[in-house]
Amino acid sequence: MARRIAAIVILLAVALPLTACGEQEMEMGSDDHRSEAEYRELTPAEERVIVHKGTERPFSGEYDDHFEAGTYHCRRCDSALYRSDDKFASGCGWPSFDDEIEGAVRREVDADGRRTEILCANCGAHLGHVFEGEQLTEKNTRHCVNSISMVFKPATQAGAAESAVETRLAHFAGGCFWGVEHLFEQKEGVLSAVSGYMGGTAEEPTYQQVLGGRTGHLEAVQVEYDPSKVSYEELARYFFEIHDPTQANGQGPDIGAQYLSAVFYGSEEEKEIAERLIGILEEKGYDIATMLKPAGTFWPAEDYHQNYYERKGSQPYCHAYAKRF
Repeated sequence: MARRIAAIVILLAVALPLTACGEQEMEMGSDDHRSEAEYRELTPAEERVIVHKGTERPFSGEYDDHFEAGTYHCRRCDSALYRSDDKFASGCGWPSFDDEIEGAVRREVDADGRRTEILCANCGAHLGHVFEGEQLTEKNTRHCVNSISMVFKPATQAGAAESAVETRLAHFAGGCFWGVEHLFEQKEGVLSAVSGYMGGTAEEPTYQQVLGGRTGHLEAVQVEYDPSKVSYEELARYFFEIHDPTQANGQGPDIGAQYLSAVFYGSEEEKEIAERLIGILEEKGYDIATMLKPAGTFWPAEDYHQNYYERKGSQPYCHAYAKRF
């Protein structure tokens, strides 16, 4: 009998902590359930990226080429992650930011140790990856974020009036538009650079028509920029330094009328700036071949020409920065 009572006591002593632990797990599970219930319900596509750390296709997200004033929030828990002021056009195919709202994003090195994942600091939602050392902005940081991981919230009307970006356009031709576009997209203050055609007579020219010299168009790049961050003169100076303005028959190995150098000015002020810069270069001994032409209709090139070097993961073959001023 004594042995039986002792055995019962031992069993109770073991069982009670297990029961208490089980109750604690149930309570924790209940708390987790309540937290999850506060999150937004995800679609299968959203869950694939946000929960299972997938990646949306490049250039497919709704915020890739989006620059409205406001803030970007976590799609799952609604925490504010990024401000529109920190968004820039990287040409990589995903929204890019060079800074986050303080404390909103946490970093974790991937299991293979090769990349650094970024997650919502509040709910752990997968956002994308962060890269440093690319020299794309002064902060030298690129948060590469899936659009599907975020929800954009526009600034209030009062706030928008103060922070809305008034953009302007500039047009340059300096040989193959792939390289000109690629280098302009790296310039601070440039929101986007688009490859296309300008200076000819045909409507909606195709690449094959321009290549054949049948339309009079030059391969050109349309640069959208924020004048509060970079001036037209800075862009024009940069243009003269990312191609050879002395080559009269093309650019590098690309020979032909469609590869000639030209500034397409949109106003007398832009024309005067270009003339003055050409004068400075000629005083330095450069024999400038760049033409000055009034801007006409800009025809965007075919999709496969856009962000060419970014998609190929390579560098321009006949364009590079060389200081001339």
